[in-house]
Amino acid sequence: MRKRKTIKTSIAGLCLLAFITGAAYAQKAPKDKFVFGPLNPIKMPKVERAELPNGIKLFLVEDPEYPTIDLWAMVKAGSVFEPADKAGLASLTGSVLRTGGTQSKTGDQIDKELETLAATVETGIGQTAGNIRVSVLKEDLDKALAILADILTNPAFREDKLNLAKIQQKTMISRRNDDIGSITDREFSGLMYGKDSPYARQTEYATIDAITRQDLVDFYGAYFHPNNTYMAVWGDFKSGDMIAKLKAALGPWKKGKPSTLPWPKVNYEFRSTVNYVEKPDVNQSNIMLGHIGGLMNNPDLPALNIMNQILSFERMFKRIRTDEGLAYSVRGDYGASYIYPGVFSCGAQTKSQSTVYAIDIMLQELKKITEQEVSDEELEKAKDGYLNSYVFNFESKSQIVNRLMSLAYFGYPLDFTEKQKAGVEKVTKADVLRVARKYIQPGKVQILVVGKKEDFDKPLSSLGQVNVIDIAIPAPKK
Repeated sequence: MRKRKTIKTSIAGLCLLAFITGAAYAQKAPKDKFVFGPLNPIKMPKVERAELPNGIKLFLVEDPEYPTIDLWAMVKAGSVFEPADKAGLASLTGSVLRTGGTQSKTGDQIDKELETLAATVETGIGQTAGNIRVSVLKEDLDKALAILADILTNPAFREDKLNLAKIQQKTMISRRNDDIGSITDREFSGLMYGKDSPYARQTEYATIDAITRQDLVDFYGAYFHPNNTYMAVWGDFKSGDMIAKLKAALGPWKKGKPSTLPWPKVNYEFRSTVNYVEKPDVNQSNIMLGHIGGLMNNPDLPALNIMNQILSFERMFKRIRTDEGLAYSVRGDYGASYIYPGVFSCGAQTKSQSTVYAIDIMLQELKKITEQEVSDEELEKAKDGYLNSYVFNFESKSQIVNRLMSLAYFGYPLDFTEKQKAGVEKVTKADVLRVARKYIQPGKVQILVVGKKEDFDKPLSSLGQVNVIDIAIPAPKK
């Protein structure tokens, strides 16, 4: 009996000690501040720059630990240069350039050859650039480069592959209204740039049907030239040897007239609008509001990034989702692009019954950020978040060389990323307030809601005159 009592007392004592110790730590923890040591210095790889006689601009990084040799090239092309009545031409050209094969091999034959090499050669054209990608084992590099050179110099654009690509495009058109998030992004882009803008227009059945094989040949011929091309290569090679191999393989790709077309301009008028897209099969609303953003070469971009970090994550996210419990997701972005203005936007996904209330809160926070300085804590947290994530810009050599090539392609200095970091380190509370007042216009935002109006807490008309956007897909011609 006595022995059992001793054990029981000891256990009770241990429990009491654990409780007291835990309570002491629980009281002390919130007052303590974790102090992290400085981040390890970022080691930049050596990037070799060169230019081939036919004008291809090279960026090469030797990486003997990388298992393959990879290549990514950017060609000054893009859907922004296609005719409006043939929207989709750039995408089809980029796709069929590869799948359509060459004068000597079909696309299917090229597929089989690449499969035996465990290699890939892909082409495509996006909004502001054509893309060429190659990935191959070191010992098969010459074979992959020969295939790439054949595609670039002798494309066939076979009719059967064009027809297949058209079917795929039409399938995408038929399903573009399935996802509420995609609808929101697309229609908000239309509000920002204009429905007919090259930065926002959509492909339709009619524009796809209007495209011929000759259109693809002409579009390729107008833009795909070596002296219109930037190329990044990384992997297990010596730069001198790689330059010689690229010269031998791509040397026959003849120079053409480089593209001199200017990037299309954006003419935006600041105004207040309320816009609605009917989506009766949902029980939640997708909200987006904002106005045009800016360019990445804006010297105020570091302060704008910090301002956006505080507005979107420290304030809107906290108030709408954490405090009010209204939203499934909250997002914000001061968009800045290389060659045309991005979009400043705030978005939320909430139940239908809190739609207008959530919008009111977002408008309040927009106004507040332009009226008074942020707190020391908000500024420090936002800057720490940016600076601590800066290291992720240098996760791999491929990421670094690709970014440098992109900067050169769009005419930016190669140390742009480093300058942005230095700018963020200098941002003050006064800077945040200054750029908020200069660039954010709470009274002139465009509001878009996609959802079911019958379930809203208030009619959207309480925010202003409502413009109903028709997203019906024009039927194809028989």
